Amino acid sequence: EQESEDDIHSSRSSLDRQSHHRANTTMHVCWYRNTSVSMTDHSVAVENQLSGYLLRKFKNSNGWQKLWVVFTNFCLFFYKTHQDDFPLASLPLLGYTISCPVEADGIQKDYVFKLQFKSHVYFFRAESKYTFER
Repeated sequence: EQESEDDIHSSRSSLDRQSHHRANTTMHVCWYRNTSVSMTDHSVAVENQLSGYLLRKFKNSNGWQKLWVVFTNFCLFFYKTHQDDFPLASLPLLGYTISCPVEADGIQKDYVFKLQFKSHVYFFRAESKYTFER
């Protein structure tokens, strides 16, 4: 079967888009972090999604940035508002641990949780107890 020039161009741009987002795929993160995900965990992850506003702590400052966050497929996607079509950034969570900040972290706010993978540390703050528990 012969391909037209338009078919070749459209499939090439489709592949370019796919490779651009490859770093966010579960398979890529599993390979990079030398881990695996069971089929059961993957099925549960696909069926469950959370979204809402969280505040992210800026490094080395007391400031917090309010972001719309979507948790799906083992990844957090960050948007400026819930109306945005494309995320500002993403954070694959495989290998991360979640905990409450300790006194040495110097965070004196309620409803804060800490995500950490090796030397990568992120602090997020919920606006309510309900959101924090979710």
